[in-house]
Amino acid sequence: MAGTLNPNLLLAVPLAPLVGSAIAGLLGTKFFGNVVGRKTSHTATILGVLIAFILSAMTFNEVLGGATYNGTVYHWMTVAGINFEVGFQIDTLSAMMMCVVTFVSLMVHIYTIGYMAEDEGYNRFFSYISLFTFLMLMLVMANNFLQLFFGWEAVGLVSYLLIGFWYKRPTAIIANMKAFLVNRVGDFGFILGIGLLLAYAGTMNYQEVFAKKDELALLTLPGTDWALLTVACICLFIGAMGKSAQFPLHVWLPDTMEGPTPISALIHAATMVTAGIFMVSRMSPLFELSDTALSFILVIGSITALFMGFLGIIQNDIKRVVAYSTLSQLGYMTVALGCSAYSVAVFHLMTHAFFKALLFLGAGSVIIGMHHDQDIRNMGGLRKYMPITWITSLLGSLALIGTPFFSGFYSKDSIIEAVHETHIWGAGFANFAVLAGVFVTAFYSFRMYFLVFHGKERFGQAHAHGHDAHHDAHAKTAHADPAAHGHDADAHHEEEEDDHGHHGLEPGQKPHESPFVVWFPLVMLAIPSVIIGYLAIGPMLHGDFFKNVIFVGENHKAMEILGEEFHGAMAMTIHSLTTLPLWLAIAGVASAYYCYMINPRVPAWFFAKFTAVHTLLENKYYMDKFNEVVFAGGARLLGNGLWNVGDKTLIDGLLVNGSAKVVNWFSKLARVGQTGYIYHYAFVMILGILGFLVYFLPFWHA
Repeated sequence: MAGTLNPNLLLAVPLAPLVGSAIAGLLGTKFFGNVVGRKTSHTATILGVLIAFILSAMTFNEVLGGATYNGTVYHWMTVAGINFEVGFQIDTLSAMMMCVVTFVSLMVHIYTIGYMAEDEGYNRFFSYISLFTFLMLMLVMANNFLQLFFGWEAVGLVSYLLIGFWYKRPTAIIANMKAFLVNRVGDFGFILGIGLLLAYAGTMNYQEVFAKKDELALLTLPGTDWALLTVACICLFIGAMGKSAQFPLHVWLPDTMEGPTPISALIHAATMVTAGIFMVSRMSPLFELSDTALSFILVIGSITALFMGFLGIIQNDIKRVVAYSTLSQLGYMTVALGCSAYSVAVFHLMTHAFFKALLFLGAGSVIIGMHHDQDIRNMGGLRKYMPITWITSLLGSLALIGTPFFSGFYSKDSIIEAVHETHIWGAGFANFAVLAGVFVTAFYSFRMYFLVFHGKERFGQAHAHGHDAHHDAHAKTAHADPAAHGHDADAHHEEEEDDHGHHGLEPGQKPHESPFVVWFPLVMLAIPSVIIGYLAIGPMLHGDFFKNVIFVGENHKAMEILGEEFHGAMAMTIHSLTTLPLWLAIAGVASAYYCYMINPRVPAWFFAKFTAVHTLLENKYYMDKFNEVVFAGGARLLGNGLWNVGDKTLIDGLLVNGSAKVVNWFSKLARVGQTGYIYHYAFVMILGILGFLVYFLPFWHA
């Protein structure tokens, strides 16, 4: 039944996690004297997120019935006729995002009870992840650029707190600072884009800006012949490049592994990195008017999808393999945006959220079972010891590589088809990138899967890797990438234990299945990872789900062609048996099986034969080194210049010390005449009177 949603219930969705966060963060920490304990903290935050999820599901159900909401819930101020407000725009896009964010967050909250059980910062962590959920909800529910920017910046701030959660570790501090600074680069472009739209549209409300899009399309940037909307859209997308970790602003995302595993799952699956994809989809009426901006998006996404996937092949840290798969999949989503297939991008965002959260939490479960050893070279044969973790991780991996009937298949194949049908500049390279990425994704995903769950048991032995991993090739990048060690970034032990490498299973010890609060979220995330794609592809991509929410221009035909070729989820699955992507995925899995289960000498031969390629990948295309030399080095050079010339020479030397020297000189001069003898002062007075008489004598004669 169509109608208007209740704004009070909508307001309760983000506020419920905020209240839980306040209880755990204020009453459960030293700030107010640890008034409540661990049980109260996790109960309050889980209850808050549960309420938010239930209300989001109710809202989604009403939106499916035709109900919407677009209005102001709080008016802050009006400046020069521009309203600064808190407002919600609830439609199918935001309602779907609300459900994804709250469901994944709820699973992460439950999982955290088991994963962080031994950590001293237990209450603080629950407070942070609830606050993260609140801010992401404010971002996706916004109906204006002010609130969008608030959520945008605030999720960056909380990610800084979470990545550096273990703040006594230098590597964690470097990683969270890196994430914070790289995101500031993107956010500079983002605020410029918002500023341009505000300056020429005169409003911050989405719908009011969209209503003026045709007028804006006729304008050029003053002093240039560049289309105003093209510049504004590219600036907005630069913000998305930072948040959604697109090349070259991707360098922060792998280092988020320095934070605890639950936050890795939350950042990579449902919050933060999805913000950029959501924002571009929300701004589809503007992006559709600039083919230049779309081509820019398409090329950047293609580079990220392919080249970040290559990096996943050589990782030995279980979490970092999953992290690079996130980068690659975000590239796929961005490619879909560039093809004007916004609904496909959002569809892949949704399916990816479930199976990526599943893979991260599965990796965390393995880490628990391995007594905090993260190096996949020290694992093997875990299938029989951790059956629930094994089967759920397998389901997540199958979804990731696009196996028919699994959720990732429908969204990923739709992206590949959309790229094939688009004709804007860069489509040729994008088509190659997304197809090659299928093989690469299958290879690194099942390399990890086979090394962890199958083959020879390599745990409980004298570690050839583990703690010493950072003395091998990883040592080369230790400064640029402090998280590149092959040992645990998630250990709940003290730093001195880390220093002695007491990770992993001792000889004779066996892995164990994780407790119920850890494996229950895995099972709950595995269900949508398998079925949601099959159920949702029809209405989301080829029905009226995004009608009047996402706009596609008449000259962009990819989605129209996809709709004509779509004859149901089952027909799409059957058709895939004859298409290239499926066979590329099968080839990737088979190659991984042969290289790591049958003939492990093959990867060793490859690395020995192609040392230059391996070194390039090991150093992550030298992007960290480039940033260190060019940007950090340039900043240091500029800083030293400002310090030496501006601070030391001008301010300290000329203004501060110079003025002091002038006063000192006058003091010395004045001191010559201050002898203390009365006859000296009398003599000076007589000279003064004489001078006075001589000066004024001509006037007396006159």
